Amino acid sequence: MKIYDLMSHSVSCVRPETSIVQVAKQMRQEDVGAIPVCDDQDRVLGIVTDRDIVIRSVSNGSENLSAMDIMSRNPITVSPGMSTHEAALLMAGNQVRRLPVVENERLVGFLSLSDIARRNLYVDEAGDALSAISKATPIG
Repeated sequence: MKIYDLMSHSVSCVRPETSIVQVAKQMRQEDVGAIPVCDDQDRVLGIVTDRDIVIRSVSNGSENLSAMDIMSRNPITVSPGMSTHEAALLMAGNQVRRLPVVENERLVGFLSLSDIARRNLYVDEAGDALSAISKATPIG
């Protein structure tokens, strides 16, 4: 199965200068745990996760930051035509749970581990990816 068949098609992004308070409000409103950070041409610059907000700002007492200050830079991206198996391997190999889907250098969707896990055919792939993702890594 291709990523296009499983990805979230209606995905929003924030600009680098967006405050982390606004990013958190947008996450709550959209009921998501991550939001891509894009430039004016919708090219993905990074990703902010709910964990980034907690670990890189709130826990340090630095709540007056922007998305650019706490985002994970140069995220791994995938294309809509890539197979979900390849995407699961990328998630596992890079210990990430979400991948921006990019076509012609523009954000067109978002694929999460839960998107893969929701399909019974891919439960084993999702489980394997989650196992690899969940290995202990340093917080930074």
